[in-house]
Amino acid sequence: MAPSIKVAEAAKVIENTQRDVNIALMNELAMIFDVMKIDTNAVLEAAGTKWNFIKLKPGLVGGHCIGVDPYYLTHKAQVMGYTPNLILGARQINNGMSKLIADKAIKFMIKDDKKLKGANVLILGVTFKEDCPDMRNSKVLDIIKELEEYECHVDVYDYWVDKSDKDTKGLNFIEVLPLDSRKYDSVIVAVAHERFKEITKEQFESMSNGKAIVIDVKGIVKSSTWRL
Repeated sequence: MAPSIKVAEAAKVIENTQRDVNIALMNELAMIFDVMKIDTNAVLEAAGTKWNFIKLKPGLVGGHCIGVDPYYLTHKAQVMGYTPNLILGARQINNGMSKLIADKAIKFMIKDDKKLKGANVLILGVTFKEDCPDMRNSKVLDIIKELEEYECHVDVYDYWVDKSDKDTKGLNFIEVLPLDSRKYDSVIVAVAHERFKEITKEQFESMSNGKAIVIDVKGIVKSSTWRL
């Protein structure tokens, strides 16, 4: 039992804020290691051999708690005259990951001389976390928005999602994983659903128009073009 409602609410808020800040650190490290040409997953695996290392991975931060609760705390702090720079900085990093991922896909398509206007991009997974149907505050939607600004055509495949959900409005869902389609200029694995871990290198190649460009947000693809 908490001694007061204020303590109880503050405890809930900082639980999610702590996780948000820790994931932001992983995201920033991933960006640093990307510049250094070092495999982030390999670094985290090595660091994880120390007993007290907090084992988190980089990725998108959505949902109805982790990406929201820090704003309650930062807003109240600012109203009372304190600027929480660390927490706000973490929010800025995590909110910027969707654009980073979309930009990576765009850059690899340009590098392979693919025409961006009308390019076909497949997004695997649109929920805010793996193996659940919940799309609330999913940052995958921001990836789609960024790609559509380049006039890319974006298909979405997610076997978890209820297509009648209001959050699916405007999305171009396909019902079957398009193996052997030879259609897509880029494939973005945005969510670590279990079935996506089973997709082979050959299957990614069979979905691709020319060279397979696979952007792996969750570090689950063995032979991706780029992974976070």
